[in-house]
Amino acid sequence: MSILNLAKKYLIESQVYVSLMGTFLAGFFMLEQKIFRWPTLLLIFITYFSGYLYTKYQYDKKKFFKILIFNCICGIISVILILKNHNEYRLLKWAVIVVLGLLYNSFFLEKFIRKIPLLKVFYVGLTWALINSWLILPEFNSQIFLISWLFISALVLPFDIRDMNSDDVVTFPILIGVQKTKFLAYLLVFISGLLSIFYLDLEFGIYFFLTIIVTFILIYFSENSNQESYFSFWVESCSGLPLLWLFLHWLVNC
Repeated sequence: MSILNLAKKYLIESQVYVSLMGTFLAGFFMLEQKIFRWPTLLLIFITYFSGYLYTKYQYDKKKFFKILIFNCICGIISVILILKNHNEYRLLKWAVIVVLGLLYNSFFLEKFIRKIPLLKVFYVGLTWALINSWLILPEFNSQIFLISWLFISALVLPFDIRDMNSDDVVTFPILIGVQKTKFLAYLLVFISGLLSIFYLDLEFGIYFFLTIIVTFILIYFSENSNQESYFSFWVESCSGLPLLWLFLHWLVNC
């Protein structure tokens, strides 16, 4: 089995990669706010990983029970991490975000959030933004919330382009077409980048804006005919790019 196939199986299809990218983005904002802590970063990864596993396997009767047990263990570990390293208020915030994630797509709910036309894009952005601007910080940060919400919402749109022929709910590509969906993504990304320049520390704002440029390019080339790896690896990587730019800067200057 080739390295690419191994990476696809054990990183991308296992939901590890998307969880890492979400964790990297949160780590970037933690560093910008000068509140970086490893237990918090571990909590975020566990939350993303267990959530995406649940979403993927909830309809798989053979694997669901194992995933449910695994998620219960992850929940216990998360509670211990929070109580040991933070406080009860952080636990409440974490619980709210977990519930929002369950509301997004759970088989035991009569109506799914993701079944509401056009809402999915902004709802996914909302949950990621709450992690970056509320869960990891002592107080809610509206600037980081808007930057994250607009950026992640824009990144969801290429995935809607990918799925436009198979989605059973109205999405932006189905409603307004691929090109107008790209223009909407450009607008969201541009506003997010503009806010990052104004509200983040200069160094962090620059690295986030560099990410915006790469994101523009990837949105431009997003087509329904692209291979799955274009979206699940390249587009997904945009979330982790701000932290990677920062690490590259540190390595060069070491």
